[in-house]
Amino acid sequence: MLVGQQSWNFDRPPVIIGAATAVGPDEAAGPLGKHFDVAFPDTRLGEKTWEKAEKKLMETAAQEALKKANVEGKSINFFVGGDLMNQIISSSFAARTLEAPYLGIFGACSTAMEGLALGSLIVSTGSAQYVLAGTCSHNCTVEKQFRYPTEYGAQKPPTAQFTVTGAGAAVLAPQGLGPRVTRATIGKVVDMGIKDPFNMGAAMAPAAVNTIEAHFREFNLQPDEYDLVITGDLATVGHQIARELFTQHAFPIDKMNFQDCGILIYDREKQDVQAGGSGCGCSATVTYGYLLKQLAEGKLKRILVVATGALLSPLSYQQGESIPCIAHAVAIEGGRGD
Repeated sequence: MLVGQQSWNFDRPPVIIGAATAVGPDEAAGPLGKHFDVAFPDTRLGEKTWEKAEKKLMETAAQEALKKANVEGKSINFFVGGDLMNQIISSSFAARTLEAPYLGIFGACSTAMEGLALGSLIVSTGSAQYVLAGTCSHNCTVEKQFRYPTEYGAQKPPTAQFTVTGAGAAVLAPQGLGPRVTRATIGKVVDMGIKDPFNMGAAMAPAAVNTIEAHFREFNLQPDEYDLVITGDLATVGHQIARELFTQHAFPIDKMNFQDCGILIYDREKQDVQAGGSGCGCSATVTYGYLLKQLAEGKLKRILVVATGALLSPLSYQQGESIPCIAHAVAIEGGRGD
């Protein structure tokens, strides 16, 4: 199952038997709005605080995924989840509601694919019948924690990104109907010395490049292996930097369909989102809400989703630390499973 130093090939590929998304109004108004399962009309979601609203996003996506999988919550062996809040409280408190055995993880915005990779490993080795993998983010909670509260009205540079208000969850099983998770590459921490929290794309791009190159190298893959290679949330700035790095490394990115979830989820000409989307919910909602449908409809056959994360905290930033980053890659193949 171990391939090379940092990759897994799932000999018994787990099946995503149900996946669902829940988003806020900005995401619902974007180009992919019709693909999301639940769209809330306001960012409060009827809750008293942004943090409670984020927890509700996670709970909603998880419950919808369970419905689609036709699996009761008590049948879930493990819930693998995390988010951007201190002590990953959105996922932890959602786990309290779900009452499922819980593995809390943190990979910043790479958490969606980190969770899917770990959940797939657990299922493929026969260590669980059902695993729920999920993550979430909320624009107002993240801005308040990592930068400036939304109410402050601080101006942002063009390199800044707009945190997605959304959650995505997937139910994994050894067999069933749905797309299969076939491979995964776990990223290494890459730090290029960038310290600007308003330029996450530039900070994360080298990590994405490192993981994608490792994935193709360790599996000895050709450029046409995947119909789509998509990063999590590099947005326009990071996406362009990644392309330039690939060119410098003589990696055949121009022979691939290379896109980014942070670019797809919003209409930058009509929505005030600076460079594009980011946040744990970015790759989660685009993958579980849009890309899986593309696989189900046969428009895509094999995809590689590479979620990227900036591993900073308010404490590290205040102490002048640079921003270490990571990216995790998961290969998903269309089909009906059994």
